[in-house]
Amino acid sequence: MTATSKPAFSPQEIAAEGLKPEEYAEIVRRLGRHPNKAELGMFGVMWSEHCCYKNSRPLLKQFPTDGPRILVGPGENAGVVDLGDGLQLAFKIESHNHPSAVEPFQGAATGVGGILRDIFTMGARPIALLNSLRFGSLEDAKTQRLFQGVVAGISHYGNCVGVPTVGGEVYFDSAYSGNPLVNVMALGLMETAEIVKSGASGLGNPVLYVGSTTGRDGMGGASFASAELSDQSIDDRPAVQVGDPFLEKSLIEACLEAFKTGAVVAAQDMGAAGITCSTSEMAAKGGVGIELDLDKIPVRESGMVPYEYLLSESQERMLFVAHKGREQELIDIFHRWGLQAVVAGTVIAEPIVRILFQGEVAAEIPAEALAENTPLYHRELLTEPPEYARKAWEWTADSLPASTTTGIELQGHFQSWNDILLTLLDTPTIASKNWVYLQYDHQVQNNTVTLPGGADAAVIRLRPLEEIPNLKSQNLKSGVAATVDCNPRYVYLDPYEGAKAVVAEAARNLSCVGAEPLAVTDNLNFGSPEKPIGYWQLAEACRGLAEGCRELATPVTGGNVSLYNETFDSQGIPQPIYPTPVVGMVGLIPDITKICGQGWQAAGDVIYLLGLPLTSKLSLGASEYLATIYNTVAGKPPRVDFDLERRVQKVCREGIRNGWVRSAHDSAEGGVAIAIAESCLAGNLGAEINLEIASTQLNRWDEVLFAEGGARILVSVASAQQEIWESYLQEHLGQNWQTLGTVGNSETGLGVFTTDNQTLIKVSIEDMSDRYFHAIARRIAVHTTTPEEVRS
Repeated sequence: MTATSKPAFSPQEIAAEGLKPEEYAEIVRRLGRHPNKAELGMFGVMWSEHCCYKNSRPLLKQFPTDGPRILVGPGENAGVVDLGDGLQLAFKIESHNHPSAVEPFQGAATGVGGILRDIFTMGARPIALLNSLRFGSLEDAKTQRLFQGVVAGISHYGNCVGVPTVGGEVYFDSAYSGNPLVNVMALGLMETAEIVKSGASGLGNPVLYVGSTTGRDGMGGASFASAELSDQSIDDRPAVQVGDPFLEKSLIEACLEAFKTGAVVAAQDMGAAGITCSTSEMAAKGGVGIELDLDKIPVRESGMVPYEYLLSESQERMLFVAHKGREQELIDIFHRWGLQAVVAGTVIAEPIVRILFQGEVAAEIPAEALAENTPLYHRELLTEPPEYARKAWEWTADSLPASTTTGIELQGHFQSWNDILLTLLDTPTIASKNWVYLQYDHQVQNNTVTLPGGADAAVIRLRPLEEIPNLKSQNLKSGVAATVDCNPRYVYLDPYEGAKAVVAEAARNLSCVGAEPLAVTDNLNFGSPEKPIGYWQLAEACRGLAEGCRELATPVTGGNVSLYNETFDSQGIPQPIYPTPVVGMVGLIPDITKICGQGWQAAGDVIYLLGLPLTSKLSLGASEYLATIYNTVAGKPPRVDFDLERRVQKVCREGIRNGWVRSAHDSAEGGVAIAIAESCLAGNLGAEINLEIASTQLNRWDEVLFAEGGARILVSVASAQQEIWESYLQEHLGQNWQTLGTVGNSETGLGVFTTDNQTLIKVSIEDMSDRYFHAIARRIAVHTTTPEEVRS
């Protein structure tokens, strides 16, 4: 029988591995024979979208990846940037969406464990975690179970391993009802003299398996992550790994100690696709081969076959290449930390992955065929935007009821602007996420400078826990800021403009704490790229991200792609999520004594709006106001003016560093009115806002209060600094700023008035606090889940 005359596997068996018939034919062509079961599984996981990015890789090539501070870009376990003074920061973002949908606690927990391994594999000590989460409506009992399970999983792993969870974002929208998103970002400070890379080298060098034992958990996780979710997905629970954060803590210490010996040539985390991924990627990157004997692998279950060894995604495992003759030195370190460590293979000259089992060859595949030379799909892009977008773009505010200085008439009921403000503050997407972050230990390691909820970005003190080679100063005052950001409604309505806005807002968040934006890691969460609309959304969003990163000089150091985020409805029709390209951005703070949060600091301080003044007509399209009050997702998202963004953000950073600016908060979801309210709540101080607009000048007051965009940042300045600050603003922003009013005391509340003394908003701190701080807890209380249910 010739290699192509008759398939060794049925179409059902091939499809079960996530492979298409034409991909199987290509496997047969490359091998010159049919694969065996183990080899078929290896190709299935390595040729999944999760591992090889076969639909997205051509699009990712347009991302800027170089810059003066970039030390390691895409292609390694994590990106690394130079912070100066001998300090280097590793950072990365990853998704664990599908596992979290069927097993929220373990899915989220092992997502944390996986991203931490990406960091310390580079030789960096993890110093912080952030997360970006998306769920369906919080009124739904299933969503509440998923939400509570995910938060509990993140909390459990991060708290136990001793890495603070310092920031993040949470959105709630019915678009994510069946397919929540769990994106986790980690930061680490390099502790090794050299950055640890993953490419194997040195013929005859031993290959070490270290960490935990191998079991059957996580089988086929990479393929599972690359398929739509259905009612049967619950049966794929074995594809969800089980994590042990205490073992991971030992693994962190053992790996960092091992790296400092200089005995490690290369290291690779066993994440998606486990042994298959680590052997093939290390071999391919080094241009060599690896021979591995499965009989040497420590196991936790009996009777395992090669297919199970190779596809298991058991957690807390690593693969090392060591210098020949120094393997015992490394084994002793891991044994001292109570971990497994064995020589399981060798670096060989032939560029293949050869797997041995019970004295025979169980699999033999060219390394590049698994890790580098994988399928690529260049799909045809729609020649015009799809109908849903074109129809949404036709929306205008003319369809809304007339507004006055007092409010609007909505479905026969009058709604004052007070009512609207309180409704928006009670919306889970806008409301305080204190129910979430109070479950996280955000101060472990004692380097967290700003607490969650207190600023637009997290700030971490750069204080090495151990001696770092080449460190130029032991009296460091510098810090690093980090944020994760994405407004998915913007991206849904206009992927190109929406993705640019994601980059702009992430940079604005960093600038609001005084940080200079440095670099980006991204997590592209989309539906199926095989559908014209899905691919259009992905391609246009990538184009927008690339432009945004170039404009703001924030190169992309790597990231993650999560496609096929779709859920089959009761009719079997796949429903995609909103396109959600999450941007994780890091920034440098030269002096952590010169930062600020979003809350007002003192009564009498003067409040300013940087960016487009309120008299500039901004659309309510794509706004939280339109979605929440009118249940309408339509219009176009705000267009980004990068020149204005750069100038506004620089002015904000300089104002903070010069000690003029005492608080800073960007105007995002909900517009300026919500930004003002949030600053009141964060500082527990009121504000009197006097708009430079008469009541007779406008007929759409909701556009003034709740429209989004405009590169806007809300700042407060002590009255003693007012003259020098306004002189600086005039020089650097021209007409793109305005004075809004003054900070009051806690009894003042929030008042917004026109120039002819008409009251738009007058609401107490107590009323705003009740809505804002208890919105999520109130909804959770409707369906209280026991700890046993959360973990089930």
